[in-house]
Amino acid sequence: MGWFGRRRVSPAKGGNDRSRRREELDEARRHLEEFVRTRVGVEAYIEPPTTFIPPTVLLIATTGEWTRRRVGDPSLVRGLAEELRVPVYDVQLIGYPQRMRDWNARVKREAKAAAAEAAACREDIPPWGTPSDPS
Repeated sequence: MGWFGRRRVSPAKGGNDRSRRREELDEARRHLEEFVRTRVGVEAYIEPPTTFIPPTVLLIATTGEWTRRRVGDPSLVRGLAEELRVPVYDVQLIGYPQRMRDWNARVKREAKAAAAEAAACREDIPPWGTPSDPS
């Protein structure tokens, strides 16, 4: 089937698109509310749609930690942000904050260090079948 082929799914297999989209939106809303409630200084950044991805919202805390979720309509994000008292920015106008890039770099460094430490620990373990006492 091509990229633009129609695929019909029976309702018995969960094919009700409208209810599935509603569930996804509700799940995204719960996730975003939880992120805002458990972090300090969260800001929302609306990302435009691409060819294959609908509009998304990116929430970024003051630490630089972030989360991204798809949204069907950016106006829904603006309404949610107003409820949660979170400022909303357009990524195309403002860009991404430096604290997000710093957080990504820090997480990447920590993951690399953890992988190197795990590799070093594996080198200390003798392979199976090697006697630990040569006598």
